[in-house]
Amino acid sequence: AEEERRGAAHNKQLSSRRGGNKAHTVSECDSGLFWFIIFPGDDRQGRRIFTFSCCRLPPLHQLNHQRLLEYLKYTLDQHVENDYTIVYFHYGLSSQNKPSLGWLQNAYKEFDRKYKKNLKALYVVHPTSLIKALWNIFKPLISHKFGKKVTYCSNLRELREHLQCDQLLIPPEVVRYDEKLRNLHKGQTAPPTKTPPPRPPLPTQQFGVSLQYLRDKNQGELIPPVLRWTVTYLREKGLHTEGLFRRSASAQTVRQVQRLYDQGKPVNFDDYGDMHLPAVILKTFLRELPQPLLTFQAYEQILGITSVESSLRVTHCRLILRSLPEHNYAVLRYLMGFLHEVSLESISNKMNSSNLACVFGLNLIWPSQGVASLSALVPLNLFTELLIEYYDKVFSAQEGPGEHIRDTVETKQAGPVTKEFTQTGTPRASPYLSRLRIP
Repeated sequence: AEEERRGAAHNKQLSSRRGGNKAHTVSECDSGLFWFIIFPGDDRQGRRIFTFSCCRLPPLHQLNHQRLLEYLKYTLDQHVENDYTIVYFHYGLSSQNKPSLGWLQNAYKEFDRKYKKNLKALYVVHPTSLIKALWNIFKPLISHKFGKKVTYCSNLRELREHLQCDQLLIPPEVVRYDEKLRNLHKGQTAPPTKTPPPRPPLPTQQFGVSLQYLRDKNQGELIPPVLRWTVTYLREKGLHTEGLFRRSASAQTVRQVQRLYDQGKPVNFDDYGDMHLPAVILKTFLRELPQPLLTFQAYEQILGITSVESSLRVTHCRLILRSLPEHNYAVLRYLMGFLHEVSLESISNKMNSSNLACVFGLNLIWPSQGVASLSALVPLNLFTELLIEYYDKVFSAQEGPGEHIRDTVETKQAGPVTKEFTQTGTPRASPYLSRLRIP
């Protein structure tokens, strides 16, 4: 029910952005589309992932395929300026829901170079003879460069060689079908293996550890070293780089830099000659935190931002941030201050607050269970955009009832968060949040 509610809200926004012309929008009765296309997160290279599940495609008599095309274009329009990946689950396509060949040909023409340029990989899972036949039919119309982006995966095991499947929202029907295929090939099923116990992090570990761990290992510094190093470098040399934070970097190089940081070794980004590398490292650091910077507790509050009157949204953001633990607030304020600087140079770098929000939204907050649905992107990105665009107002000194709190307390004077825990182990929000000043 909650998913349908968000889907209806998403459809309403789609209608308003298309000028209310219902002939070119997805109606509320097409809410099943939100199960057909899902946005589960980023791949190992930091690229956005979209999954298409044919088993969730409504029957032909229930779906207007022109509306489906409009919906697909609207969804991708929000992300095609960035590199992205598509995973297509073919299982479930049948004569009951299969689009016509004419529609497929028209759809390929509709998705012009703007959509194909930044598509870096297309994974076709459980391909059938039909898929291969269609590929041969359309091959004369498909460029050789685009064809090289397509990878067939006969099963989910092959897909795992390319992507982290644990973050993909794979329909149960697809999982059962995959198991059925494995059972048909006797003797090919890999024996179950025991998962080794997790290794303790290194003293110099930077990725995949909590903010508190980083603070304890770095003489009480609130700002994690990797965040400070990448921000400092980008502030000095990268503010005018076009597409900053939007472009990906070499996955092999990213892993190499991560290993160097985790081993406590210095990294000189000048040696790599790629200004997008430190930007990807920064995003990777946020994405690999055990808990999101904005915390799981704030997720539902943030989803409600679209129902708040426009003139009150900045105030609502401030109220949400006041519930954050002191450490999270300090790091968020430092990061948003830098992203605000980036947005001020949008004439040269093409990254205004809206574009930055699309990149950072799901790197700052994600649900505690499962993955964020496509309909959740609107409020998550809106909230992030408000933090960046109205940085000075959102992070200004707060005024309590009958008092004016002066913004004079330095970060290092703030009390340690480790001593203030609730009975459940959750950090309490610090009463000094509004006084923090990040150097």
